[in-house]
Amino acid sequence: MAGLGDIVQKAVYLGVGLASFAGEKASSKLAELRTETQKLADELVKRGEMSTEEARRFVEDMMNQAQGQINNTASPSSQDKPSQPRRIEILEVLSDESSDESSSGKDPEVDNLRQEVQKLQEELQNLQRDES
Repeated sequence: MAGLGDIVQKAVYLGVGLASFAGEKASSKLAELRTETQKLADELVKRGEMSTEEARRFVEDMMNQAQGQINNTASPSSQDKPSQPRRIEILEVLSDESSDESSSGKDPEVDNLRQEVQKLQEELQNLQRDES
């Protein structure tokens, strides 16, 4: 079983390496964004369309927005991922008319679909029992 341990160890190292690489990429992209934003702000100040204080706030706001987007992407909230699968409840509602039609064989496609649904319900119940 030493092979399994090696595989797990390599998987962990791969995960750490990917996280490190992503962090480095994010840092370099943020640095590039800061440089480009600063150039834009300097140009607007040079043209007289923005004061130096407005330019400083503009750069800081852009960097805060970029860091916020990176943080939201890196760690999605727990609300995005449900802890358990969503439950689907199938209710069987048959009126006397519809059950008479299906038993008389007027629409075999409906009978086939009902049988398929019944099989799926039984399979779901079996899976739920196995899970417990």
